[in-house]
Amino acid sequence: MCFMNAARKNIKINRTKHNRVRIIGGDWRSRLLKFPDVSGLRPTTDKGRETLFNWLGQYMHDYSCLDLFSGSGALGFEALSRGAAHVVMVEKQQRVFDFLAENAKVLGAGDRLTLIHQDALDFLHTSKQRFDLVFLDPPFGYGLLDRVLPDVVKLIKPCGLVYVESEEEISPPKGLRFRRHAKSGVSHHLLFEASVSPFDENSG
Repeated sequence: MCFMNAARKNIKINRTKHNRVRIIGGDWRSRLLKFPDVSGLRPTTDKGRETLFNWLGQYMHDYSCLDLFSGSGALGFEALSRGAAHVVMVEKQQRVFDFLAENAKVLGAGDRLTLIHQDALDFLHTSKQRFDLVFLDPPFGYGLLDRVLPDVVKLIKPCGLVYVESEEEISPPKGLRFRRHAKSGVSHHLLFEASVSPFDENSG
């Protein structure tokens, strides 16, 4: 009985340890973000974020960013840590959203961060904002990228960027062109660039 209790405690300790993700660069470097046990929540790894920010450049001053399917907030908070002017995080699950709000408070994100408790598809259909960079790391296995990428194109500024994390390599939709690709474990990391302004594409 004592052994079983100890085993349960060890399981709890390990799970708690794994429910942290570390910011790897910028003003908040080495700060830890907490996130809950929720199905499909899979923070971008340190290696994945290191690859991404090597592509982007280490600092993001003046960037406006959208972290769709925000989850742990690892990508959005990393961007803020590296000087992004503003980040919008969209998360529909209440428990996950509450953790984002708590992490924002602990880090002192202030008015550079906007948290939106909403379904990602609903946000895309109603938002009028335009962004320099969009992070897309949805839960794997639901075909969400095929559903959201065409609408994401409409929110990208000319020459803006879209980072995608996927369980398979994908081709960019109309309006985006391929820039970079890397693979880490089961995840593909892809960077796309807006080839033209959506307004130019629809004109003439």
